[in-house]
Amino acid sequence: MKTILMIATGGTIASKEGDLGLTPAVTGEELAASVPGIKDICHLEILQLMNIDSTNMRPRQWLMIRDAIMENYNHYDGFVILHGTDTMAYTAAALSYLIQDSVKPIVLTGSQKPMANPYTDAKINLFQSILYAADDLSCNVCIVFNGKVVAGTRGRKQRTRSFDAFDSMNFPELAIIRDSRIIRYYTEKRPAPQDLKSYASLNDRVFVLKLTPEVKAEIFDLLSGHYDAIILETFGIGGIPEYDDSFEKAIFSWVDSGKTIAVTTQVPEEGCDLGVYQVGKKFNNHKGILKSDDMTTESIVAKLMWILGQTDKQDEIARLFYREINHDRV
Repeated sequence: MKTILMIATGGTIASKEGDLGLTPAVTGEELAASVPGIKDICHLEILQLMNIDSTNMRPRQWLMIRDAIMENYNHYDGFVILHGTDTMAYTAAALSYLIQDSVKPIVLTGSQKPMANPYTDAKINLFQSILYAADDLSCNVCIVFNGKVVAGTRGRKQRTRSFDAFDSMNFPELAIIRDSRIIRYYTEKRPAPQDLKSYASLNDRVFVLKLTPEVKAEIFDLLSGHYDAIILETFGIGGIPEYDDSFEKAIFSWVDSGKTIAVTTQVPEEGCDLGVYQVGKKFNNHKGILKSDDMTTESIVAKLMWILGQTDKQDEIARLFYREINHDRV
């Protein structure tokens, strides 16, 4: 039997009703004890790393999770992280960059209803996550939720109430799980043990700017003292306003000052292409403007925080940004 480490961080799965609403209060030990059949799959050990609402999950906590995994990496065959759903996609993406090419699976899961709720989805999600983490073919960072296995850089929470909360964006699901059967749709190359790379630094000075009608280009000046990178969520496939030249000047000035900008779309599916319309084309070939193609905003945020934690050289930033990691771009 394999030995799996379950790292509990809080979230809805661990929540109880309090005076002001749901709040994490249940321990990892209690959560595991609520799910029958685990002992038939693996030896499970539990680390209670924190117990927070995932709204409060920040880069410093990502690094705590990363450290817990790496400190225990040689002692376990896989890892399951219990996490709130609201920021799970960010944490899954961050771990995909902080721990790369892991032959051991690092699985994130949670639930839409607390474990104590009589109609909870917590039991099946936890059971199937452990099942997937203990399987010989599993590797790298992923989300297991409602019977779906999603690459860590491709998850997005699409629904706030349904059990089917997460979708795999612009990339096939790695597998589905039906009861205790794993059906793999995507066969990924398993890394070798010596391929493992880990990183311990992030730069959190990354901001997402969503374009709306009449947003002012002066926003770039307001952000410049606080952030090193902007992720610009454009209209449609890559539209940036040109009712005057203010956005052109602001964007080129931002990049030419040595700061980073990555362009994406606010449309969830099918990605961005600056080369299609006139309102995007002038930005398409500028060396310093990074094109995110079909990446999720969550993965762009995490990837830039990781990259800027390693270097401030524009050429190296671009090289790392365009390198495919855990299926983050096609």
